[in-house]
Amino acid sequence: MNWQETRRDFLFKGAGGLGMAALAHLLSLEGYASAVDPLAPRKPHFPGKAKSVIFLFMEGAPSQMDLFDPKPELRRWNGHPLPPSLTKDLKLAFIKPTATVLGSPREFQRYGQCGMELCDLLPHLSGIADDICLVRSMYSDAFNHHPGQLLLFTGHTTFGRPTFGAWVVYGLGSESQNLPGFVVLTSGNGTSAGTDNFSSGFLPSTYAGTVLRNTGDPIVYLSNPAGLTREAQRARLDAIRDLNQERAARTGDREIASRIHAYELAFRMQMSAPELLDFSGESKATLEMYGLDKEPTRPFGANCLLARRMVERGVRFVLLMHASWDHHSEINKGIVKQCAATEQPAAALVRDLQQRGLLDSTLVVWGGEFGRTPMSEIRRPEDADNAGRDHHPNGYSMWLAGGGIRGGQVIGKTDELGLQVVENRIHVHDLQATILHCLGFDHTRLTYRHLGRDFRLTDVAGEVVPKMLA
Repeated sequence: MNWQETRRDFLFKGAGGLGMAALAHLLSLEGYASAVDPLAPRKPHFPGKAKSVIFLFMEGAPSQMDLFDPKPELRRWNGHPLPPSLTKDLKLAFIKPTATVLGSPREFQRYGQCGMELCDLLPHLSGIADDICLVRSMYSDAFNHHPGQLLLFTGHTTFGRPTFGAWVVYGLGSESQNLPGFVVLTSGNGTSAGTDNFSSGFLPSTYAGTVLRNTGDPIVYLSNPAGLTREAQRARLDAIRDLNQERAARTGDREIASRIHAYELAFRMQMSAPELLDFSGESKATLEMYGLDKEPTRPFGANCLLARRMVERGVRFVLLMHASWDHHSEINKGIVKQCAATEQPAAALVRDLQQRGLLDSTLVVWGGEFGRTPMSEIRRPEDADNAGRDHHPNGYSMWLAGGGIRGGQVIGKTDELGLQVVENRIHVHDLQATILHCLGFDHTRLTYRHLGRDFRLTDVAGEVVPKMLA
């Protein structure tokens, strides 16, 4: 024996079986369930009611007092500044505490047996009021978009950490053999944190989100180039796989397993992804329910329908990123436009999941990174309709439905002007802990060791919110 050989050299050269056994052991130490499939399904800490998550992320921060949290007192103050004693502690991005109040023109009514108050721009959502849990007492530590989105999706305001979907797939694996475990769909205009909202951070790259397009090739370059047959591609991938396995057995590099899995998944996706995007098997009623028969609901509606089709096929986490909610100006026009584009499809998703028996196992989350101020932001004083709202992390609204969440209720309360939460304060970390609980995880135990310490999604905070649970 060559005594200069390493232990990995011996295991690899001794026999193919020993080499692969060594690889499997090395990968298991890195948190992989299988050397062949690092996304193999895994059991959570306890039986969870939800098996998958669809996160409808309204990027840019929707205005809670124009949609979900009626504040008639703002009309009385409209056009006047608030007393300094009420605004001295506010975190403001662009306006000053002396900015004048902006009353909402929206009308609110009560809906469902629960009597949930919703605005007149939410006619479809009002029809599922008894199925959703509306939280009016969310608050965040961040008041600018990039750190706010990072806090929501990674638990921290700086980049480089795993995102929500990556943590979920790391913990549960995926039930889909032919699609990624974590998929990202986009619509609207503009972005802030961008890929930082769905990266794997310091987790193996297998757990990162994969962006799918809803037209053309779902993933750029997914189709084979002209002249390359499927058989030739398979032979090429087999050779690449063998070389990667050899290298992994020698080095124990965890990213090699991610690379092997990515190649194999891409090969399988070439067959499954086109079928996923083919809506011809969907009924006319379903397509109309999602708003695919008209504008402006078609883009977001297509993504919502894709999300339903994905969870049917075992995808674990679907992130729908819809931009265009950052209304620093012309908020009254902007709210109308975005509700017209997204409200019908979002409600249709909940209804469709429910009628297919999937809502109990699918957790739907709707919301932005924070809310908007009660005070106005005027960027063009000469334009009477220019008024908008600044960023507001101190008290805003989100809603959830399905998988382990008790619907037909409103949790939390803000003061009469919407400045602060006065009842049932729920931090972003509490929301994260509660969602993980619905999936069967103790958020303090879903950890990954990196740089000598155990990291988790909720950082060093977070408490499950019992009122939200079914």
